[in-house]
Amino acid sequence: MKLRKVTAASAVVLALTVTATACGGDKKDEGGSSGGGKKITIGIKFDQPGIGQKTPQGYAGFDVDVATYVAGKLGYKPNQIEWRESKSADRETMLQRGDVDFIAASYSITPERQQKVDFAGPYLLAHQDVLLRADDNTIKSPADLNKKKLCSVTGSTSAQNVKDKLAPKAQLQQYPTYSACLTGLQSKAIDALTTDDSILAGYAAQSQFKGKFKLGGFKMTNENYGIGVKKGSDLKAKINKALEEMVSDGSWQKAVDKNFGPAGYKNEPAPKIGDIKS
Repeated sequence: MKLRKVTAASAVVLALTVTATACGGDKKDEGGSSGGGKKITIGIKFDQPGIGQKTPQGYAGFDVDVATYVAGKLGYKPNQIEWRESKSADRETMLQRGDVDFIAASYSITPERQQKVDFAGPYLLAHQDVLLRADDNTIKSPADLNKKKLCSVTGSTSAQNVKDKLAPKAQLQQYPTYSACLTGLQSKAIDALTTDDSILAGYAAQSQFKGKFKLGGFKMTNENYGIGVKKGSDLKAKINKALEEMVSDGSWQKAVDKNFGPAGYKNEPAPKIGDIKS
């Protein structure tokens, strides 16, 4: 008698399990099948405000908005995205190993990188620039950086580029993070901070810094931000199409205004796909 009761109960559990599994499978696939799977893994920066940042509320920044839009066009909802931190030195390796499906992480398209991975885009034309105190009117051109204390992060080539090509008497200061440079800029321990203008605008747009800094607008280099994919991936063409749609429907400009606007960032028009400025 006991055996029959257990068997009957097991049959009910089994039936319920099969039903639940079937329903759960349908729900997981909903909205994701056209993207070729239930999840998509995207590499971004976790530590660049305005570009890609991990916050207590989730992930934010221009690259995050672009990647989310692209993923949507590929058939994935926001809750089907798995975000992975993509540090600059790791990006090519992550794509080559298949750790991520694509990377949107202030990733400049260069000939050296194109030998290892493919790029969709570009989707933003940035420039090397300087960030200054809002009330400092002594630096109006790169030449004015001579004898000034110029900060960038340890290991970056941005400050050295300025010293080598534009202001040979600039006094280079290396800090461990951009946030430390900003603190030094605010306290007048340094006179200027240099890196991509989009990154500078993202930092300056933070609530605690609003109105305290300004961009020099010097446009010292061209930085063509692209979305990296594995060499030979068919995602490149699909992402390019999504980027064109993002520009045409106004979503691209909204993302620029939202993430960089508070810093007074005067962005370049959205670049055409394949138009890489040297």
